[in-house]
Amino acid sequence: MGRTEDLFEGAATGLPEPVSRAGALYAQGPGRDAEVRHLAGYSAFIGFCADHGVKAEELAVDPARLLWCLHQWAAEIDRDSAVGAAAAVFAGNTIAGLRPDARWTASQGSSPLVGNRQRQFDVGRLLVALRSADVESVAGLVTALSDWAEEEVESPSVPPAHIPPVAPLAGQPRYVRPLLPTTAYYSPEGVLIPYGRQWGADGPAPESYSVDSHPERFAGLHAVASALIDHLAAAYDVDIDSDPVHAGEVLMKAREVLQAVRVTPRSAKAAPLTFVFTGYPGVLIHAGMLHDFPFPVCGCDACDETAGTAADRMEMLVLAVAAGGYRERYPVGSRKWSEYALTAVDGSGSESGSGEPGPVDAVRLQDAENRLREVAGGWRPWPLRPGLRPGSQS
Repeated sequence: MGRTEDLFEGAATGLPEPVSRAGALYAQGPGRDAEVRHLAGYSAFIGFCADHGVKAEELAVDPARLLWCLHQWAAEIDRDSAVGAAAAVFAGNTIAGLRPDARWTASQGSSPLVGNRQRQFDVGRLLVALRSADVESVAGLVTALSDWAEEEVESPSVPPAHIPPVAPLAGQPRYVRPLLPTTAYYSPEGVLIPYGRQWGADGPAPESYSVDSHPERFAGLHAVASALIDHLAAAYDVDIDSDPVHAGEVLMKAREVLQAVRVTPRSAKAAPLTFVFTGYPGVLIHAGMLHDFPFPVCGCDACDETAGTAADRMEMLVLAVAAGGYRERYPVGSRKWSEYALTAVDGSGSESGSGEPGPVDAVRLQDAENRLREVAGGWRPWPLRPGLRPGSQS
């Protein structure tokens, strides 16, 4: 029988839902646990400590002693995968207890981390490092944790004020998704690959993270992006420019740019959108001043994304931006991060993120700061085409 997991703050829970980390740390949306400080799954380590005459509850509040014990027991822990996994969770919970702003995070394609916005720790790798560390290295880890625990706690990130997105007017053109290809894809052994539902409760196979077997399944995203551009032109008062130079507005590195289209609403307080079609195939969209959104986020077999799920996200982004459901802030906090928040037109979903702005020159950052100060309450809804304004007939 497993021991009760009650050594840390609050009830023990599972990891938060994994999210993409493509250039930002993403906040949880409504209905999800936004903060996990006490992760379940460490009872085996409690028993391991008892077998060695050590009280686990004492280690839970003494990270320095915990690190030295983990160093001493490293070889033995390494021989038992269940104990190793439990020790990693226990160590992560102990680290989370060092600061009020620390929490567990999970992301697609990588190990769970624990920490705050300024620093995060991969406890699995920490245990591996302790196995081969010398006395000086362990002492250095203890000092690093102690210094991190004593750093000043920054004020929590608060998304900027939000203007609810505007629902479509009667008579306003509606967006219709083009049909996506329904091609079947097979493994080298001839087995059908059920993209979107490949993995069960045990999660992706370890080797699948490095495999990108059928990127051509995302080719339909080009048609979706084109349909969205056509919709924006039909419904809103915009300028559309297909000059390839606009590909330079995207901060992320694009794979083989095929086309770049900038859609600029004729209102200085509405956020522009730049669509970059890539040869991957995929689409990168730059929204507003400082944020890029890739479709797909990741094409590897482990992430198991489909053209359909990527199209869902693309449509949510584009339609929400046009409806005024998008906002950005920069600079935020002492580290001068950028933030964004997005709300679906129908209120069915939302997401937000923050992170370093990326490879942006000082002039562009200053321009972003000035522009975002003018739209501090959030980017405004795009102006409708003159014939579609309220009170007119379409």
